[in-house]
Amino acid sequence: GTTEMANQEEAEIQISELDLLSSMFPYEEEFAVTDQLALAELKHYVENESAEVPSSKVQFILNVKTDVPNASMVEFSMACALPFKYPTVLPEITVRSSLLSRSQQILLNSDLRTYLMQNFSGEPCMLSAREWVKDHAAAYIDKDLSSSSMTASDATQSEVTTFTRLWIYSHHIYNKQKRKNIIDWAKELSLSGFCMPGKPGVVCVEGLQSSCEEFWSRIRRLTWKRILIRHREDVSLESGGHAEIQKQRKFPTLEEKCFDAHGARGNHMDLGQLYHFLEEKGCADIFQ
Repeated sequence: GTTEMANQEEAEIQISELDLLSSMFPYEEEFAVTDQLALAELKHYVENESAEVPSSKVQFILNVKTDVPNASMVEFSMACALPFKYPTVLPEITVRSSLLSRSQQILLNSDLRTYLMQNFSGEPCMLSAREWVKDHAAAYIDKDLSSSSMTASDATQSEVTTFTRLWIYSHHIYNKQKRKNIIDWAKELSLSGFCMPGKPGVVCVEGLQSSCEEFWSRIRRLTWKRILIRHREDVSLESGGHAEIQKQRKFPTLEEKCFDAHGARGNHMDLGQLYHFLEEKGCADIFQ
């Protein structure tokens, strides 16, 4: 059903983006697909409705040469993999260079990911990622992250924890099973927020970024007339402790909120009541 369609669409976007990269960077030393089999599977999947979903991600290398003050040219290599759901999820990219120390490499990759997360939610972004590396990567070579500012243990922990809040909008939510899924999955993934059934339907979930992304990937697999992420908030937390995460939450748990509009329209929700509820929670600006 609908998942199939979404998958086909994502697969088509991946292929057209890979075609674009190979036409812009025709030389192996700039762009090379390292897993030809996965690419062939992906193309087969797009061309044949009945084809199996590809078993592995397309992987490729993008090499970027950039000028560095006091050195001639430095090459940064971007090892990339496109998860099957890309571009609804971010690509997996690891940037390396022989001139980067381990901590500089970790910082560079973490900053690149943050940049992509903030600017390309759900859009193809390989060229933008390459541009970013071309413009910014050289600066990391000189960053002094010596023992004084960053110990080895910090380097491994610099995987910044991200707190995310997703605002999901649906044409309508009536189905009891879906409403149960929303509440059960939020609980399982330690997400708080609320679900407003009716027409339109609104779901807000907040918590760890990976949990929010997992919640969204499950929700969108169900059949909907129309469902989308209307707005997304991401906050990087220096220390990703439980207390830090609790501090970011605007909702204690996830519960269903029915703002019944009285009168003949029945299932239509009273958006005025929704507005006041959001205002209380400090989220009124989202209402727009």
